[in-house]
Amino acid sequence: MISILSVVLSAVLTLVGMPQFISYFRKRNEGQMIREEGPSWHQKKSGTPTMGGLVFILASIITSLIVGFAFHELGTNLLMLLFVLLEFGLIGCWDDSIKLLKRQNEGFKAWQKLLGQIVGGLIFFLVIQQTGFSLQLAIPGLGVWHLGPWYALFIIFWLTGFSNAVNLSDGLDGLVAGLSTIAFGTYVIIAAKQQNLTVMIFCLAIVGSMLAFLVFNHKPAKVFMGDMGSLALGGALAAVSILLNQELSLLLVGIVFVLETLSVILQVASFKLTGHRIFKMSPIHHHFEMLGWSEWKVDIVFWIVGLIGSLITLITVL
Repeated sequence: MISILSVVLSAVLTLVGMPQFISYFRKRNEGQMIREEGPSWHQKKSGTPTMGGLVFILASIITSLIVGFAFHELGTNLLMLLFVLLEFGLIGCWDDSIKLLKRQNEGFKAWQKLLGQIVGGLIFFLVIQQTGFSLQLAIPGLGVWHLGPWYALFIIFWLTGFSNAVNLSDGLDGLVAGLSTIAFGTYVIIAAKQQNLTVMIFCLAIVGSMLAFLVFNHKPAKVFMGDMGSLALGGALAAVSILLNQELSLLLVGIVFVLETLSVILQVASFKLTGHRIFKMSPIHHHFEMLGWSEWKVDIVFWIVGLIGSLITLITVL
Protein backbone atom coordinates (compact mmCIF):
# COMPACT_ATOMS: atom_id res chain seq x y z
CA MET A 1 0.00 0.00 0.00
CA ILE A 2 2.70 2.48 1.00
CA SER A 3 4.72 1.68 -2.14
CA ILE A 4 1.83 2.15 -4.53
CA LEU A 5 0.62 5.35 -2.84
CA SER A 6 4.06 6.98 -2.83
CA VAL A 7 4.95 6.13 -6.42
CA VAL A 8 1.54 6.89 -7.90
CA LEU A 9 0.98 10.18 -6.05
CA SER A 10 4.43 11.51 -6.93
CA ALA A 11 4.08 10.39 -10.55
CA VAL A 12 0.62 11.95 -10.93
CA LEU A 13 1.77 15.27 -9.45
CA THR A 14 4.70 15.34 -11.89
CA LEU A 15 2.57 14.34 -14.88
CA VAL A 16 0.03 17.06 -14.08
CA GLY A 17 2.52 19.79 -13.29
CA MET A 18 5.12 19.30 -16.02
CA PRO A 19 2.99 20.24 -19.07
CA GLN A 20 2.01 23.51 -17.35
CA PHE A 21 5.65 24.18 -16.53
CA ILE A 22 6.80 23.50 -20.11
CA SER A 23 4.03 25.71 -21.50
CA TYR A 24 5.05 28.57 -19.20
CA PHE A 25 8.68 28.43 -20.38
CA ARG A 26 7.70 28.24 -24.04
CA LYS A 27 5.41 31.27 -23.74
CA ARG A 28 8.29 33.25 -22.25
CA ASN A 29 10.62 31.90 -24.96
CA GLU A 30 13.19 30.88 -22.36
CA GLY A 31 15.26 27.73 -22.40
CA GLN A 32 18.60 26.02 -21.96
CA MET A 33 21.69 27.54 -23.52
CA ILE A 34 23.88 24.73 -24.91
CA ARG A 35 27.65 24.78 -24.39
CA GLU A 36 29.57 25.66 -27.55
CA GLU A 37 32.35 23.24 -26.57
CA GLY A 38 29.88 20.34 -26.46
CA PRO A 39 28.96 18.13 -29.44
CA SER A 40 27.89 20.38 -32.32
CA TRP A 41 24.65 18.46 -32.87
CA HIS A 42 23.51 19.38 -29.37
CA GLN A 43 23.03 22.97 -30.49
CA LYS A 44 19.60 22.07 -31.85
CA LYS A 45 18.53 21.49 -28.22
CA SER A 46 19.13 25.15 -27.43
CA GLY A 47 15.94 26.78 -26.19
CA THR A 48 14.50 23.62 -24.64
CA PRO A 49 12.75 24.49 -21.35
CA THR A 50 14.96 23.77 -18.34
CA MET A 51 14.63 23.73 -14.52
CA GLY A 52 12.13 20.86 -14.79
CA GLY A 53 13.64 19.70 -11.51
CA LEU A 54 11.34 22.21 -9.82
CA VAL A 55 8.28 20.11 -10.66
CA PHE A 56 9.60 16.72 -9.56
CA ILE A 57 11.22 18.18 -6.44
CA LEU A 58 7.89 19.68 -5.37
CA ALA A 59 6.08 16.44 -6.28
CA SER A 60 8.54 14.41 -4.19
CA ILE A 61 8.30 16.78 -1.22
CA ILE A 62 4.48 16.89 -1.24
CA THR A 63 4.27 13.10 -1.58
CA SER A 64 6.80 12.48 1.19
CA LEU A 65 4.98 14.83 3.57
CA ILE A 66 1.53 13.36 2.85
CA VAL A 67 2.58 9.70 2.99
CA GLY A 68 4.95 10.32 5.90
CA PHE A 69 2.15 11.95 7.89
CA ALA A 70 -0.35 9.23 6.97
CA PHE A 71 1.97 6.44 8.13
CA HIS A 72 3.37 8.32 11.17
CA GLU A 73 6.86 8.59 9.68
CA LEU A 74 7.09 12.37 9.51
CA GLY A 75 10.18 12.61 11.70
CA THR A 76 13.60 14.26 11.70
CA ASN A 77 15.19 11.92 9.17
CA LEU A 78 12.47 12.44 6.57
CA LEU A 79 12.57 16.19 7.07
CA MET A 80 16.36 16.18 6.66
CA LEU A 81 16.11 14.23 3.41
CA LEU A 82 13.62 16.81 2.16
CA PHE A 83 15.92 19.58 3.37
CA VAL A 84 18.84 18.23 1.34
CA LEU A 85 16.63 17.77 -1.73
CA LEU A 86 15.32 21.33 -1.44
CA GLU A 87 18.55 23.07 -0.40
CA PHE A 88 20.66 21.52 -3.15
CA GLY A 89 17.78 22.13 -5.54
CA LEU A 90 17.74 25.82 -4.64
CA ILE A 91 21.48 26.05 -5.28
CA GLY A 92 20.84 24.65 -8.74
CA CYS A 93 17.81 26.90 -9.20
CA TRP A 94 19.90 29.99 -8.53
CA ASP A 95 22.56 28.69 -10.92
CA ASP A 96 19.98 27.98 -13.66
CA SER A 97 18.34 31.39 -13.14
CA ILE A 98 21.63 33.20 -13.69
CA LYS A 99 22.16 31.29 -16.94
CA LEU A 100 18.67 32.14 -18.17
CA LEU A 101 18.90 35.82 -17.24
CA LYS A 102 22.33 36.26 -18.83
CA ARG A 103 21.51 34.00 -21.81
CA GLN A 104 24.66 31.96 -21.28
CA ASN A 105 25.68 28.50 -20.06
CA GLU A 106 27.76 29.78 -17.15
CA GLY A 107 25.99 30.44 -13.85
CA PHE A 108 27.37 30.30 -10.34
CA LYS A 109 31.06 30.69 -9.67
CA ALA A 110 32.51 27.40 -8.42
CA TRP A 111 33.18 28.73 -4.92
CA GLN A 112 29.61 29.99 -4.56
CA LYS A 113 28.14 26.61 -5.44
CA LEU A 114 30.64 24.83 -3.17
CA LEU A 115 29.83 27.14 -0.26
CA GLY A 116 26.13 26.36 -0.54
CA GLN A 117 26.84 22.62 -0.67
CA ILE A 118 29.13 22.80 2.37
CA VAL A 119 26.51 24.68 4.37
CA GLY A 120 23.86 22.13 3.43
CA GLY A 121 26.10 19.22 4.39
CA LEU A 122 27.04 20.82 7.70
CA ILE A 123 23.42 21.45 8.66
CA PHE A 124 22.56 17.85 7.73
CA PHE A 125 25.36 16.59 10.00
CA LEU A 126 24.46 18.80 12.96
CA VAL A 127 20.82 17.72 12.90
CA ILE A 128 21.32 13.96 12.51
CA GLN A 129 24.03 14.09 15.18
CA GLN A 130 21.39 15.31 17.64
CA THR A 131 19.21 12.28 16.87
CA GLY A 132 21.90 9.90 18.12
CA PHE A 133 22.95 8.82 14.63
CA SER A 134 26.03 6.60 14.70
CA LEU A 135 28.99 8.62 13.42
CA GLN A 136 30.87 5.67 11.97
CA LEU A 137 31.81 4.38 8.58
CA ALA A 138 32.00 0.70 7.62
CA ILE A 139 34.88 0.16 5.19
CA PRO A 140 35.14 -3.30 3.59
CA GLY A 141 38.37 -4.99 4.69
CA LEU A 142 39.17 -2.26 7.19
CA GLY A 143 36.30 -2.68 9.63
CA VAL A 144 34.20 0.06 11.20
CA TRP A 145 35.79 3.45 11.67
CA HIS A 146 34.35 5.61 14.45
CA LEU A 147 34.84 9.10 13.06
CA GLY A 148 33.05 11.20 15.66
CA PRO A 149 33.05 14.90 14.67
CA TRP A 150 35.21 14.04 11.62
CA TYR A 151 32.13 12.37 10.17
CA ALA A 152 31.00 15.92 9.34
CA LEU A 153 33.81 16.19 6.78
CA PHE A 154 32.75 12.90 5.23
CA ILE A 155 29.13 14.04 4.95
CA ILE A 156 30.14 17.33 3.34
CA PHE A 157 32.42 15.49 0.91
CA TRP A 158 29.79 12.85 0.13
CA LEU A 159 26.89 15.24 -0.47
CA THR A 160 29.01 17.71 -2.42
CA GLY A 161 30.78 15.02 -4.43
CA PHE A 162 27.70 13.15 -5.55
CA SER A 163 25.61 16.24 -6.23
CA ASN A 164 28.35 17.41 -8.60
CA ALA A 165 28.76 13.90 -10.05
CA VAL A 166 25.07 13.69 -10.98
CA ASN A 167 25.27 17.22 -12.35
CA LEU A 168 28.18 16.24 -14.62
CA SER A 169 26.22 13.21 -15.85
CA ASP A 170 23.23 15.27 -16.92
CA GLY A 171 24.24 15.80 -20.53
CA LEU A 172 21.96 13.48 -22.50
CA ASP A 173 18.19 13.26 -22.75
CA GLY A 174 16.86 10.87 -20.12
CA LEU A 175 20.26 9.68 -18.85
CA VAL A 176 20.14 10.96 -15.26
CA ALA A 177 16.39 10.37 -14.90
CA GLY A 178 16.88 6.70 -15.76
CA LEU A 179 19.98 6.27 -13.59
CA SER A 180 18.27 7.99 -10.65
CA THR A 181 15.24 5.71 -10.97
CA ILE A 182 17.54 2.69 -10.73
CA ALA A 183 19.60 4.10 -7.84
CA PHE A 184 16.69 5.24 -5.67
CA GLY A 185 14.83 2.04 -6.51
CA THR A 186 17.81 0.08 -5.18
CA TYR A 187 17.70 1.98 -1.92
CA VAL A 188 13.95 1.31 -1.67
CA ILE A 189 14.80 -2.40 -1.48
CA ILE A 190 17.59 -1.85 1.07
CA ALA A 191 15.34 0.40 3.18
CA ALA A 192 12.57 -2.22 3.07
CA LYS A 193 15.05 -4.86 4.23
CA GLN A 194 16.06 -2.61 7.13
CA GLN A 195 12.38 -1.79 7.79
CA ASN A 196 13.30 1.88 7.46
CA LEU A 197 9.95 3.27 6.29
CA THR A 198 11.17 6.86 6.44
CA VAL A 199 13.87 6.42 3.80
CA MET A 200 11.64 4.03 1.86
CA ILE A 201 8.87 6.63 1.53
CA PHE A 202 11.30 9.27 0.34
CA CYS A 203 12.96 7.01 -2.23
CA LEU A 204 9.61 5.80 -3.55
CA ALA A 205 8.50 9.39 -4.03
CA ILE A 206 11.64 10.11 -6.05
CA VAL A 207 11.17 6.96 -8.14
CA GLY A 208 7.58 7.96 -8.98
CA SER A 209 8.54 11.47 -9.98
CA MET A 210 11.50 10.23 -12.06
CA LEU A 211 9.37 7.74 -13.99
CA ALA A 212 6.92 10.52 -14.79
CA PHE A 213 9.71 12.97 -15.64
CA LEU A 214 11.11 10.47 -18.16
CA VAL A 215 7.89 10.86 -20.15
CA PHE A 216 8.98 14.43 -20.92
CA ASN A 217 12.76 14.04 -20.71
CA HIS A 218 13.47 11.06 -22.98
CA LYS A 219 14.90 11.83 -26.41
CA PRO A 220 13.88 14.20 -27.89
CA ALA A 221 13.52 15.95 -24.55
CA LYS A 222 10.67 18.40 -24.09
CA VAL A 223 12.27 19.65 -20.87
CA PHE A 224 15.60 19.39 -19.02
CA MET A 225 15.90 18.98 -15.25
CA GLY A 226 18.60 21.65 -15.09
CA ASP A 227 21.16 22.01 -12.32
CA MET A 228 18.20 22.38 -9.99
CA GLY A 229 17.20 18.78 -10.60
CA SER A 230 20.62 17.14 -10.91
CA LEU A 231 22.19 18.76 -7.83
CA ALA A 232 19.10 17.92 -5.78
CA LEU A 233 19.09 14.27 -6.89
CA GLY A 234 22.82 13.82 -6.22
CA GLY A 235 22.65 15.37 -2.77
CA ALA A 236 19.55 13.37 -1.87
CA LEU A 237 21.11 10.12 -3.09
CA ALA A 238 24.15 10.68 -0.88
CA ALA A 239 21.93 11.55 2.10
CA VAL A 240 19.91 8.35 1.62
CA SER A 241 23.06 6.20 1.60
CA ILE A 242 24.16 7.86 4.84
CA LEU A 243 20.86 7.39 6.70
CA LEU A 244 20.81 3.71 5.67
CA ASN A 245 24.39 3.28 6.96
CA GLN A 246 25.29 2.11 3.45
CA GLU A 247 27.48 5.04 2.48
CA LEU A 248 30.07 3.24 0.37
CA SER A 249 27.42 1.22 -1.44
CA LEU A 250 26.82 4.39 -3.45
CA LEU A 251 30.13 3.82 -5.24
CA LEU A 252 28.46 0.83 -6.93
CA VAL A 253 24.85 2.00 -7.00
CA GLY A 254 26.05 5.26 -8.52
CA ILE A 255 28.88 3.67 -10.54
CA VAL A 256 28.00 5.63 -13.69
CA PHE A 257 28.09 8.92 -11.79
CA VAL A 258 31.49 7.94 -10.39
CA LEU A 259 32.84 7.04 -13.84
CA GLU A 260 31.51 10.26 -15.37
CA THR A 261 33.35 12.26 -12.70
CA LEU A 262 36.56 10.26 -13.04
CA SER A 263 36.53 10.81 -16.80
CA VAL A 264 36.52 14.58 -16.27
CA ILE A 265 39.29 14.42 -13.66
CA LEU A 266 41.46 12.18 -15.85
CA GLN A 267 40.83 14.31 -18.94
CA VAL A 268 41.83 17.53 -17.22
CA ALA A 269 44.86 15.97 -15.49
CA SER A 270 46.09 14.32 -18.70
CA PHE A 271 45.78 17.50 -20.75
CA LYS A 272 47.56 19.64 -18.16
CA LEU A 273 50.37 17.14 -17.59
CA THR A 274 50.93 15.81 -21.11
CA GLY A 275 48.99 18.08 -23.45
CA HIS A 276 47.00 15.08 -24.67
CA ARG A 277 43.40 14.08 -24.02
CA ILE A 278 42.41 10.55 -23.01
CA PHE A 279 38.84 10.84 -24.26
CA LYS A 280 37.46 12.47 -27.38
CA MET A 281 35.34 14.57 -25.03
CA SER A 282 34.38 14.45 -21.37
CA PRO A 283 32.26 13.63 -19.42
CA ILE A 284 32.50 10.14 -20.84
CA HIS A 285 28.96 10.02 -22.26
CA HIS A 286 30.13 12.60 -24.84
CA HIS A 287 33.11 10.38 -25.69
CA PHE A 288 30.76 7.62 -26.80
CA GLU A 289 28.67 10.13 -28.73
CA MET A 290 31.81 11.21 -30.58
CA LEU A 291 32.42 7.54 -31.42
CA GLY A 292 29.08 7.53 -33.22
CA TRP A 293 26.78 6.13 -30.55
CA SER A 294 23.23 7.53 -30.55
CA GLU A 295 21.91 9.12 -27.36
CA TRP A 296 19.52 6.20 -26.92
CA LYS A 297 22.40 3.72 -27.16
CA VAL A 298 24.45 5.62 -24.58
CA ASP A 299 21.43 5.87 -22.28
CA ILE A 300 20.59 2.18 -22.48
CA VAL A 301 24.18 0.98 -22.03
CA PHE A 302 24.75 3.35 -19.10
CA TRP A 303 21.43 2.32 -17.52
CA ILE A 304 22.49 -1.32 -17.81
CA VAL A 305 25.84 -0.53 -16.15
CA GLY A 306 23.98 1.27 -13.35
CA LEU A 307 21.61 -1.68 -12.98
CA ILE A 308 24.50 -4.15 -12.78
CA GLY A 309 26.15 -2.03 -10.08
CA SER A 310 22.88 -1.96 -8.15
CA LEU A 311 22.35 -5.73 -8.47
CA ILE A 312 25.87 -6.42 -7.18
CA THR A 313 25.14 -4.10 -4.25
CA LEU A 314 21.86 -5.86 -3.44
CA ILE A 315 23.48 -9.28 -3.59
CA THR A 316 26.21 -8.06 -1.21
CA VAL A 317 23.92 -6.20 1.21
CA LEU A 318 20.94 -8.53 1.29
